[in-house]
Amino acid sequence: MRSFEAAIRIDADAGRVWAVLVDVGGWRDWNSGVDRVEGRVALGEPLTLYATMIRDRPFEVTVTEIRPGEVMRWRAGLPLGLAEIDRTYHLDGQEDGSTVLTVREDHTGPLARWLDRTTPDLNPSFRQFCEGLKARAERRTAHPAG
Repeated sequence: MRSFEAAIRIDADAGRVWAVLVDVGGWRDWNSGVDRVEGRVALGEPLTLYATMIRDRPFEVTVTEIRPGEVMRWRAGLPLGLAEIDRTYHLDGQEDGSTVLTVREDHTGPLARWLDRTTPDLNPSFRQFCEGLKARAERRTAHPAG
């Protein structure tokens, strides 16, 4: 199994972070590493992501779990479970009102090694996504100086 992961503390509550996260149509408006997303975030719905690092190969996923303010999970892969990609966005609300966002992707299955040879290191892209989401969520919560 190969995994990629990034995490960041965001100075916004989980509700605000969630709102930015599930607004996939707006990802292109901040430094998410994504040119565009087609589809909507709903259980069982397909999404197609066009990443800036792999523009010629869209990433097609199915939303497999939604727990508002907590978890969004997508799955993709080859038929019959020969290779599976499981990506999770996990939000952990903190006592101080901030949120820790963790993005993780796991590659599993008998042909996962083949998949891994064709997949670049996603850790930098995940860090970029986390930083962009942090900036957007914190901007939304910023109060004007008075």
